[in-house]
Amino acid sequence: MALKTTFVVQPFAMHRNRLRPARQEPAQSEFGALKKAEALAARLPGAAALKVVADDETGELEGVTILGQFGTIPDDFAESLLGG
Repeated sequence: MALKTTFVVQPFAMHRNRLRPARQEPAQSEFGALKKAEALAARLPGAAALKVVADDETGELEGVTILGQFGTIPDDFAESLLGG
């Protein structure tokens, strides 16, 4: 089992007066994810930088860590990351 770490930014946009996730954007590093999330939050309601660890062979998710949040993020965002 080989674990792979990736960094993504989850932006949020308003849709029908509700905060909804927009398309995730990849980042090269933890620093890059934080900077990209901060920049996106200047244009959108909010964004979160995430560290995702998954099994490279099966794609099974091992864990997700919120590195940083900028702007407005849904209250249940952290709970929803792992479906719980």
